[in-house]
Amino acid sequence: MAVRPLAGLKVLDLSRVLSGPYATRMLSDLGADVLKVEPPEGDMTRKLGKRTGTLSGYYLQQNIGKRNICVDLKVPEAKALIFELTKVANVVVENFRPGVMDRFGLSWTELSAINPQLVMLSISGFGQTGVERERAAYAPVLHAEAGLIARQAALGEGNSSDFPVNIADTYTSLHGLIGLLAALRFAEQTGIGQHVDIGMIDVIHSSDDMANAVLDGVWSKETHSGLWNIWDAPGGAKIGIAATFRALWRAFAEQRGLADPAADVVDRKAADALRREVMAEHLRAFESFTALVAALDSVRLAWGRVREVGEDTYAQPSVASRGVLVEVEDNVGEKRRVVQSPYKFSNADSGIQPSSRAADIGADNESALRDWLGWDADRVDALRKSGVLLNPASASR
Repeated sequence: MAVRPLAGLKVLDLSRVLSGPYATRMLSDLGADVLKVEPPEGDMTRKLGKRTGTLSGYYLQQNIGKRNICVDLKVPEAKALIFELTKVANVVVENFRPGVMDRFGLSWTELSAINPQLVMLSISGFGQTGVERERAAYAPVLHAEAGLIARQAALGEGNSSDFPVNIADTYTSLHGLIGLLAALRFAEQTGIGQHVDIGMIDVIHSSDDMANAVLDGVWSKETHSGLWNIWDAPGGAKIGIAATFRALWRAFAEQRGLADPAADVVDRKAADALRREVMAEHLRAFESFTALVAALDSVRLAWGRVREVGEDTYAQPSVASRGVLVEVEDNVGEKRRVVQSPYKFSNADSGIQPSSRAADIGADNESALRDWLGWDADRVDALRKSGVLLNPASASR
């Protein structure tokens, strides 16, 4: 097996739910040794999605490949354990609300004093220093505040509703990774660590290409909706075509000879309405979906089949050919599918393997502390007795 790009990197993962765990899952896939520190009650995502044993589908997806210790940070002696782990870690990742790490006695000031080359990634809704730093924030909060929900409602001419994907969380994870890796590079060159402060509100505005395109103008529905049209296709399917309607009409009229029903109509809106009716009927009339997409390919128009979430989505041809899904076993031996990370290198390995697992709470208490700190079983047992470290049997829910 080829060496992984981040082999040898030690990541102490204090994060939960999505924005932090997704970032550390990607680090694990790239070869880092990620040690997830989970509270006695467990990450709330253990209860989301299909569940067998103690592993839900949501938790499995975001935490496969990581090691796991169960630590009660509310116990005073827990701080000393985190300090010891920080001494040998390259990276600490947390996504508590700003101020929580300070209350645990685990602030950036305290951790960086222990390890001056440490890189710490802190993810929050409104940043570590902003006037709204203490606000609770999940992805829908940022989708609302940044105008995404309002725009979606305007484009769809419907009621306001959130997206069926946590855009703010995953975008923030990826920007967090960029900042983290840049800080690691800086630490290698200078010996100086960094606290990387990533706010979801910053990320959404930075990533919002459509809003940024009209930053000094007025947002309009036409600005955003003209390049994507959904049409009925043969066999009851639907297809999206990435072109303005006028470009679509011109392609079929000029290159495929579609007759213009509005050649003599002066009013532009009336002409477009007539042409839309003809286009809709023409697209539905192809003998098959395959024939329709062949026609679109022939006039060099990009298209996408509108697929249902689930098996239809994963039936898309590139899913199999690119190895998007990996079948693994969960902690009770049942076959489960996990989405692979997207990184593919010419001379390095990455990603989860069929042998990869997601750990039970506290499953690696002894092995991780032995490997990271060189501690023996007696020292680990002393932490159990003090209430700092919980064993898997008492921690599982």
